[in-house]
Amino acid sequence: MITDTSALRPWQVIIGGIFGLVLTIGLGRFAYTPLLPVLQLQTGLNDASAGALAAINYAGYISGALAAAWIDDVRWRHRLYSMGLWLSILTVAGMALSTWLPAWALWRYLGGLCGATGMLLGAGLVLGWLMQQGRRPELGLHFIGIGLGIVVSALGVWAVSHVWASWSSQWLAMAAIGVVFFVPAWAWRPPVPPAPAPASADAAIHKVSRRWMLTMAGSYFAAGWGFVISATFTVAIVEREPALAGEGALVWAMVGLAAMPAVFLWDKVARRWGDTRALLLAFGLQTVSVVLPALSGSLAAALGGAVGYGATFIGIVSLTLALVGRRAPHNPGKAMARLTLSYGAAQVIAPVVAGAMAQATGTFKGALWLTAAVMAAGMALLATMPQEENH
Repeated sequence: MITDTSALRPWQVIIGGIFGLVLTIGLGRFAYTPLLPVLQLQTGLNDASAGALAAINYAGYISGALAAAWIDDVRWRHRLYSMGLWLSILTVAGMALSTWLPAWALWRYLGGLCGATGMLLGAGLVLGWLMQQGRRPELGLHFIGIGLGIVVSALGVWAVSHVWASWSSQWLAMAAIGVVFFVPAWAWRPPVPPAPAPASADAAIHKVSRRWMLTMAGSYFAAGWGFVISATFTVAIVEREPALAGEGALVWAMVGLAAMPAVFLWDKVARRWGDTRALLLAFGLQTVSVVLPALSGSLAAALGGAVGYGATFIGIVSLTLALVGRRAPHNPGKAMARLTLSYGAAQVIAPVVAGAMAQATGTFKGALWLTAAVMAAGMALLATMPQEENH
């Protein structure tokens, strides 16, 4: 049963949504990144398998996006978002229960489903609430939860690693940290919006031209590729540089710290320059951030890449989802989910390709250069955005 959240104050809905992202994305997804080196060291997990687990996580994410794209009932969307909150804690704790690869695959798949509920259903509920309240329909403040989640995962892993050396104990400790965010996220879930008339919802979605949607889907595929490579392998890449051993958590924390204020800055850039120009700038800067670690193994390059990545991937996600959500105001989460299918497809393919390349060559540099090329192709596609939709 869904509790009555109609009496919630605006700040509670905002904080509840932020903490929901910390839980479903920050811990349910991103805890894997700083925990990957110790997982590989103590269990013998190789690069190809690590990449496969990341791909399975995103297979779960894209499965959740598919469901979100077709579920119209707003009460069911709210129920599934609620389910994703508590299931996120179980998926993190479940990783500690065995070293059986299929079991890990199951937990990562379920974690991906939870990520979709937090990212798409949660964002849709929050955006819908903002529009109903007559507030500015932007997701910058909401998506601060992604950057905060990265910081929590980085600092959390750094802290628990000084208390427990065992990889399994560290996973359980991260699940315990998740409980702290679960309580307010559950209590302050966005209220259930009024159900729109089916004809109104369909009409809103069909106002988006097919060419616009295909262009955005192609560029968002490239964005998903750039996102997942850094999200999965940043800490592993840093830890393999002899001069940077032990600095992985620091670099990962920098990603989150850069992401948190960036969400506000990208909203301002979009207001001044327009959505498409803001997205092109974010794509370009992220491409540079991907190339830096490939050019140099120094700490400066690692930190520069981390800051650039953190400051841009969140902007790309926030701007894109808010843009499509505004074009489908009666059911923004559904429209976001349809576009996210391309983002999710890249998240499934890219880790497998990168993991296999690293396994074959012993380095992630080739995967980073490939990622930069994919991002550049996404920029080129975004530059062809139909002018009538470019605002």
